[in-house]
Amino acid sequence: MMKLIFFVLFIIPLCFMYNVFWMVQNMLFIITFIFIIFNFYDSYFMNLSYFLGCDLISYVLILLSLWITVLMMMASENIYKMNNYSKLFMMNVLFLLLFLILSFGNNNLFLFYLFFESSLIPTLLLILGWGYQPERLQAGLYLLFYTLFVSLPMLIGLFFLYNIVGSMNFYMLSNYMFDFDILYFSLILAFLVKMPMFLVHLWLPKAHVEAPISGSMILAGIMLKLGGYGLLRVFSFLQLAGMKFNFLWISISLIGGVLISLVCLRQTDLKSLIAYSSVAHMGIVLAGLMTMNFWGLCGSLSLMIAHGLCSSGLFCLANISYERLGSRSLLINKGLLNFLPSLTLWWFLLSSANMAAPPTLNLLGEISLLNSIISWSWITMLVLSLLSFFSAAYSLYLYAYTQHGKIYSGIYSFSNGKIREYLLLMLHWFPLNLLIMKSEICFLWI
Repeated sequence: MMKLIFFVLFIIPLCFMYNVFWMVQNMLFIITFIFIIFNFYDSYFMNLSYFLGCDLISYVLILLSLWITVLMMMASENIYKMNNYSKLFMMNVLFLLLFLILSFGNNNLFLFYLFFESSLIPTLLLILGWGYQPERLQAGLYLLFYTLFVSLPMLIGLFFLYNIVGSMNFYMLSNYMFDFDILYFSLILAFLVKMPMFLVHLWLPKAHVEAPISGSMILAGIMLKLGGYGLLRVFSFLQLAGMKFNFLWISISLIGGVLISLVCLRQTDLKSLIAYSSVAHMGIVLAGLMTMNFWGLCGSLSLMIAHGLCSSGLFCLANISYERLGSRSLLINKGLLNFLPSLTLWWFLLSSANMAAPPTLNLLGEISLLNSIISWSWITMLVLSLLSFFSAAYSLYLYAYTQHGKIYSGIYSFSNGKIREYLLLMLHWFPLNLLIMKSEICFLWI
């Protein structure tokens, strides 16, 4: 683990050299492929060094972080071209990557908390520094205060745990079963806001809409997964309290998922629609995770990874249209089949992945989650059927509305897209369909 962190640390000074934007990106590609070659498929902690260690969940999520970071650099060519503080941008992205690797790659609950909160700072800087509208200030404050408000109880809960157990190591903690209600709520709430659960999700669409493309990608791809990862870690010792209270979160998430899907159908902003669809997906992930059975835990991990790639790809598509048309409104982004014909295929592939069409990893995740939630209670079948139907409905709405219809009369041109953009979309879509062949990564970690 140390070698990975040192590699990222040593790339940071490179950012300030002349003309190294693509070199930094290539270095990140190299470290990603080296990390794939490490591939330690073990459900216990390996590669231990000081407080760092890596088991299968960490491995998959660190790999996702590396991959999304590389693609963020690739999507942000405009920052480099316009020389919009590109060196600071690179440094910011690398610090964010460093905090994410440290969050996922350590075996100590307190340090996970520390790095989990630290990753907010580069994200906030991304939104404030490279965002588009003046409302980004408000979006940044929402992001910060939603997360910080619930993280103080978590810190106190961690100190309480340490007082009892005398260790913060995940392995040591998993030998215990705590049945303290207040401890349960204090540890869980921070992750529920980060997921985000319905009712505490308002920071997410705001942050997405105001963030630059790189900010949206990292938010959808990784930041939402920090919450899921935290829950997977703390539920090993909170099972007893979980059996009493989990029905609350499952009910809120499922009903919230249906309501959010309906909200998706009335969005006029491309980014806003994709951001709300993230909330609906995370709702089903949360519900499956809270059932605490094998299908639910494995399905939640696979859907988190699938959603990270799929949602990030959709944000890239929205950004490609935005760079051409100067607007994210669905009223202007119409008839893109005439304007960007080659890109329609990618819209189709990623929209179908968003509604869990085979052979994407989304399908595997959703089937597992449906299994787990229905086995928990058959009454959920009604809500789940509505959720599945509406998730297909808003994905089709997104695809049909943008690609078909009368093209906006202000566009007197035709664009073919750059090779960089097609490569970017390919690198989102290809792993999404490749991973279904190697699904034991998501399913053998328990």
